Amino acid sequence: SAGMQKHLRALKPDKFADLIAMNALYRPGPLKYIPNFIARKNGEEEITYDLPEMEEYLAETYGISVYQEQVMRLSQKLAGFTKGEADVLRKAMGKKIFALLAKLKPKFLGGCEKNGHDLEIAEKIWSDWEEFAEYAFNKSHSTCYSVVAFQTGYLKANYPAEYMASVMTHNMNDIKKVTFFMDECRRMGMQVLGPDVNESQFKFAVNDKGEVRFGLGAIKGVGEGAVEAIINERKEGGKFNSIFDLTKRIDLRAANKKALESLAISGAFDSFEDSHRAQYFHDDGSGPFLEKAIKFGAGFQAAENSSQVSLFGEASDVQLPEPHVPVCEKWGNIQELKAEKEVVGVYISGHPLNDFDLVMKRFCNIHLGVLETEEAKKNPGEYKFAGIITAVQHRMTKTNKPWGFFEIEDKHGSMEFRLFGEDYTKFRQYLDVEFFLYIRGVWKERRWGGNKADEVPAEKEFKLNSVELLNDILENKTNSITITMPLKEVQPENISELKTFLNDNPGNCKVNLRVIDKKGTWVDMHSKNFRIKPEQQLIYDIQDQLGLEVKLK
Repeated sequence: SAGMQKHLRALKPDKFADLIAMNALYRPGPLKYIPNFIARKNGEEEITYDLPEMEEYLAETYGISVYQEQVMRLSQKLAGFTKGEADVLRKAMGKKIFALLAKLKPKFLGGCEKNGHDLEIAEKIWSDWEEFAEYAFNKSHSTCYSVVAFQTGYLKANYPAEYMASVMTHNMNDIKKVTFFMDECRRMGMQVLGPDVNESQFKFAVNDKGEVRFGLGAIKGVGEGAVEAIINERKEGGKFNSIFDLTKRIDLRAANKKALESLAISGAFDSFEDSHRAQYFHDDGSGPFLEKAIKFGAGFQAAENSSQVSLFGEASDVQLPEPHVPVCEKWGNIQELKAEKEVVGVYISGHPLNDFDLVMKRFCNIHLGVLETEEAKKNPGEYKFAGIITAVQHRMTKTNKPWGFFEIEDKHGSMEFRLFGEDYTKFRQYLDVEFFLYIRGVWKERRWGGNKADEVPAEKEFKLNSVELLNDILENKTNSITITMPLKEVQPENISELKTFLNDNPGNCKVNLRVIDKKGTWVDMHSKNFRIKPEQQLIYDIQDQLGLEVKLK
């Protein structure tokens, strides 16, 4: 976690015992001792012991009691507890049996006094232990966790692609976790490629370029038998060069029509030259193209199996004409991504909201991954976020009043909203699947059912203040754009190229050109009549292709 990373950077661990201690301390309760632990480790705070005899068992944790085992050994050394009595003390602490601790206290104090220790100091030690009982942790458990954490941390740092492929494989049936780890891959600068019949394995794997490739086994409708048929034939006969080559070579009983449809939808055939996903489902009146390809492959295999060796001992070649590949329009980006998610459960090749990155960066102040957290609910301010509607239902109450709910998601999470009364009437026009929305609202307390009795705990609901179509936000909320051009680049050809970009996007937004010299002195030139439509692609093109800075206002 980010918190553990922060503390470990401050701690600067140089031995494994430091990791074990941090694992035990990083929990509710002992968290408060972490600053002292770090300060003592780094020599910024004096290491002290209530009794010199305690150093033997507390030295590795810089004088701070961290483990149950330390208390067990100290009870034996200071108060003469037997191993059995020390274990009873451990159980009392581990299970937080405070009545049993109260019974053990007189024995501990008496034993300390008998061994010549100051009774007042013994009282303090026991008092500390009583508090320690609330968070006492077993060192052997913490050691196991630390070993695993260290090993996985090493693998993630030194073999990132292989590690992430393994993690996603082990969570292949939990699509939320797969999505989380795909986001982590992107954060690490690692590309996760979609499924490909010419490269994918059954599980997530790493290709020759060090990229993570989606596993064919993660595609809905593609069974293990179909994947084995594809991979085994690929190993034996090499990569497939077309859908016809695929259907001619693989076992079509194992890889049936449903499996091949799912593969086509997921993009597993995208590596075939001059092909796209829409073609496989194009129907010219004689059936979808994919069905024709399957029939062709089945026919080829049947003819090959029944062909006879000629009189001169030469095998006769099977020659069947390949079906005509249809010419049709490609699926749009949204349609392709939607189909992709249906069979895989996640967006792989992109995200529907990618076209709104600029809008969300400028006009949103939260994402759905954190909107429902307790920290977010405590903030009285207005939240602004964007997303795509994935589910909608319109219903009637028992009193015959309309209400509805919708689910909206962004790149980080999803959330469901329920609308009643005026809110439903006001925002109903926006409740449609695949609508891109920009929403503003606040968390407010509400006592459900109208019961304001003190015993009914107050819950919070997210109150929508406004809903707008995300497509309109950039244009509606941008009055002007300022393009900064270095003085040395103010050349006729550069101005002409910039003008071409702007002329292709007429609209109502003002354009300012800022010319700046090496000293940082600048002058703004405002266009009186020239207006454009601010669009994300235009802004990115000016930045990426012309290398100019663009600011929106």
